[in-house]
Order: sequence, then structure tokens, then C-alpha cells
Amino acid sequence: MDSLSLNSLPWFPLLILLLLSSLYLLYSMKMSKKTSNNLPPGPPRLPIIGNLHQLGNLPHRSLRSLSQKYGPVMLLRLGQIPTLVVSSPETAKQVLKTHDLECCSRPFSRGPKRLSYNLLDLAFGPYSDYWREMRKLCMIELFTVKRVQSFRPIREAEIARLISSLSLISGNPVMLSENIFSLTNNIVCRIAFGKSYEGRQFESNKFEKTIDEAMVMLSSFWGSDFFPYVGWILDVVSGLHWRLEKLFHKFDMFFERVIEEHIDPTRTKSSEHEDITDILLGLSKDETASFRLTKDHIKAILMDIFIGAIDTSSLTLVWAMTELAKNPSVMKKVQSEIRSSVGRKSQVWENDLGKLKYLKMVVKETFRLHPPATLLIPRESIQHCQIGGYDVYPKTRILVNAWAIGRDPGTWANPDVFYPDRFEGSEIDFKGQNFELLPFGAGRRICPGLTMGATAVEFTLANLLHCFDWKIPSGMKREQISLEEEAGLTVHKKLPLYLVPEKYNWEDYKIEG
Repeated sequence: MDSLSLNSLPWFPLLILLLLSSLYLLYSMKMSKKTSNNLPPGPPRLPIIGNLHQLGNLPHRSLRSLSQKYGPVMLLRLGQIPTLVVSSPETAKQVLKTHDLECCSRPFSRGPKRLSYNLLDLAFGPYSDYWREMRKLCMIELFTVKRVQSFRPIREAEIARLISSLSLISGNPVMLSENIFSLTNNIVCRIAFGKSYEGRQFESNKFEKTIDEAMVMLSSFWGSDFFPYVGWILDVVSGLHWRLEKLFHKFDMFFERVIEEHIDPTRTKSSEHEDITDILLGLSKDETASFRLTKDHIKAILMDIFIGAIDTSSLTLVWAMTELAKNPSVMKKVQSEIRSSVGRKSQVWENDLGKLKYLKMVVKETFRLHPPATLLIPRESIQHCQIGGYDVYPKTRILVNAWAIGRDPGTWANPDVFYPDRFEGSEIDFKGQNFELLPFGAGRRICPGLTMGATAVEFTLANLLHCFDWKIPSGMKREQISLEEEAGLTVHKKLPLYLVPEKYNWEDYKIEG
């Protein structure tokens, strides 16, 4: 076989994977007989792949359908990985609070691990020293209320730019999703790096395209996630491994350049406020600190902030504007509140947000219907515990279906209807104390960027609604505005949102008032 070896055949790696997986399956079946029978219910599974075929294109929806049949605590096997899915506020509380210590590990896949400089195992181990130091850094140095407020001039300046840009094309349809992504990109870049990189060359690609590629890598199917020891063969054969390495080196060169610019003694800061890179570099020089930040630590933190903040904020704003466009009475009500509270100012300022109670209800309702991470970030059990009365054993992956919880008919009346008034007089909030609403998670692993993300969403939405009336394009009906989803690491609106901004006429406000 000189011209054709076995290794050159495309089916050969798959054959190896099949044989090794079969052996692993036999071993797992043998071991499962030794465990308790008090396991959660779940759907029948196929050999080798388990329940992977039942996830579908929108896993949060497929898992909600299965949970309606098998209950709010459900056990699946995704490939060779036992996976617990919880879909009610009560069971989510058990995972995120009651049994937080037993369910505290993170089973990060190849994509997030590599793009975070392979430091995630350290950062998200069972409350390791490294995890504690990173959490302290985020909560004390990066994401305090005071720090978030210090970035207010950046948010206000970028909003002013967007308002000016939209005013020039008033009366014409715009792809609002594109404008919102550009806005959040600029804000996050200026906060993290000190300047915007919009439209600049990022190696061979545009900056925006490289971000898109990163999101694809983070949400891709990695064989090694579901088939331990042998799944890497699929990652190599599919080309994902090499695409990831290429993308990682692009980001690494970019962050290297950002750091070099910041340590350049001739550099002139673009703002009187330190950006996050300045803060991290300052902390890395602190010889009295219990933990010393290296350059790789700084790059990993910047990567997590950068990718996480841009995508989640922009998609939440797009969903909010989509729901308001489909519900004009709600849009009119929130606009009336904003305009009567703010008056004739050219834009809303952040210190106005405290007066906008109904706007906050609109944001809550958007998070309820469209949580950015529908299944939150997966957890993994490290000790035996009981969830919903069922046994959960170590090395079980745990998914909290925040999307299903937000649409639980046992908690919410008319759960699929966009109705912000349901929060009138309600104490339910998204800050991790109420397990009916979990867009940022809860417990010790709650998203540290909650304050920054929520502020950006409320502030941007307030200005879009204050400065413009929003119409649907000519010839289109409100019923035609699509709510179709596109799944990935986060769940986006599948079709871009086109709306017509019309600069608000204050004479109309005078008549209405």
C-alpha cells in the first residue's frame, strides 16, 4: 500500500473513534450497574451518541420540550457525558445556591480554554486560590459600581455619536442590529483598550469579522467535549483545531500590540480615566499582592471581557427593540416615561436612569424572554448530592435552562407574551437573588460584569427611545417582524432588525403633554 495507506483514508479516524467509543460505552454500562437507581428520569438514548441527536438546532427549546415530558430534573447522556438539565426556579436554586459547593466546577470545552490561554482550568476549578484571586480582582478592581461609573463619559460620548449618525439618516430604514453591535464594540474597546478599533485591519481580516469567527469557535461542536480521550480526532479531522489555533494567534498578536502600546513611555492617554489594560498592568507591578498577574493572565482577562461584553449587550438590545417594535403600545408607554422624566435634553444621561422605572421593567422582560446565555455556563459536579430528590454523581455536567425558567407557566402568566407590566410591584430582579430570572446566573459564579452590562443596556435603550420614534419599513407589517432565533454560544435574532428612526419632534411632545 505505497500509494494509499490506511491513515490516508478519510474514514479511518472515524473508525478508530467508533471502536474506542464502543469500548468506553461497555465500560460505562458496567460501571453504571454499580450506582444507585435513584437517578433522574430522561429520554431513551442511542449507542455511542446517547441523546446528542435530540438537541436540535436550538438546544434550549429542545431541552424545554423534553423537560415537559420528563420533569424539571432530567438526565441525558450527551456522547459519553452524563448531563443533568434543570428547568425550574426551585431546582436551579438547588444547583446554584444550596449545592453550590458540590456543583462548582466548570467543564470548559476546547474553544473557550484555548482562547483564554488555557487558564480556565485554574480560574474555574472548585474555588481554587486562583479563582478566588480572579474573582477578587473583578469585584474589587474592575467591575465595582464606582469603576463602572468612571466609564460613564465613554458611554455617553459613543451614544452621542450614534444619535448623530442616526439623525443624518432620519426617515430611512437602518439595520439597527449592525448599528448596535458597532456601538457596543466601540464602548467595550475604549473601556478595555483605551480606543476603538472599529473598521481597522486585524491581521488579514476586519476586526468585526474576527470577533464573529471567535463566536463561531466558542459555540462549535467539539468532539473532545462529548467523547473524552478520542473526540480530539474529530476536532482535527473537521479542521476546527487548526482554525482555533490560527484565530488564537491573531488575538494574541492583537493583545500583545495593545499591551506594548500601553507600556510605551511616550504614550498619551486618550482619556483622563484609566482603561482596563492600564489597571491590569498596574496590578501586575504590585509586588505586595498575594497573586502576581503575568502577561498571559492579562490577555486572558481582556479576551473574556472583550468577547463576553460585546455580544451579550448587543443581542439584548436588539431583542428589546424587536419586542418593542412588535408591541407599539409598550414602546409608546416607555417613551412617554423617558421623555416626561428627562425633558428636552438632547440625550439621556446616566444619572437619569434611576427615574425610569418602566424602562427597567422593559429590560427585565427582555432578559426573561431572551436571556443571552440560554443554558448559562455549564457546571460540573465534584461530589455526590441530591437535586430535586435525585442522586447526582461526580463528573456530571449540569445545564441550567434559564430560557425555560423564564417561560415557566408555573411562575409566569402568559409566559410567551412580552408584557413588562408583569413586574409592576414585583421584587423579582436579575441580580442573582431571584431564581425565576437568571440572565446573569446566581451564586458565587454569577457574572461579574452584571452591573456594567445592565447599565449599558438600560442607558443605550433609553437614548434610542428618547431621541427617535421608531417605525417599521414601508410595506411591512408588525406581524412580519421575525422572532426566529439563531443558536450559538449566545442566542441571536436570526434575521437582522431593520427599523426607521424618525428624529423626535418636541412640538409633538408639547401637544401630548
